[in-house]
Amino acid sequence: MNQPADQSTPYTLVVDGDGVIRMGAVDILQEAGFRTFEAIDGDKALILLNEHQRDIVLLFTGLKLPGLRNGFEIAHEVAGRWPHISIVVASGDIRPEPGELSDGARFIPKLFSAEMVRAHLQEILPDGQKPEPLRARSL
Repeated sequence: MNQPADQSTPYTLVVDGDGVIRMGAVDILQEAGFRTFEAIDGDKALILLNEHQRDIVLLFTGLKLPGLRNGFEIAHEVAGRWPHISIVVASGDIRPEPGELSDGARFIPKLFSAEMVRAHLQEILPDGQKPEPLRARSL
């Protein structure tokens, strides 16, 4: 169930080529209080990031993406261009090697649970970027 969002509700960008995984992540993040943008590939993700960079506080991306860019490349570009955006990278069959994740990025395995995602968000998001449901749980 989606709660009405006001202008202060932060956005997250969910990027995954698998529609079921993407929809599951969107549901989890909306329940955590975010408004969401979705992208099927890295090119669409970068278009959305360029258009909405001030509103997006979290990138949630899979690793294997259709197109020319994978999740590591998107995460590195986001970390370099928009350091205010926190990053979560998820994969079911690839574990990042040392140095593959951008600084500050967090890896979680697929299939992830809502509790797992919320726990990581509690750790990586600054308090000012947490939507109300996550702020309420951190007290």
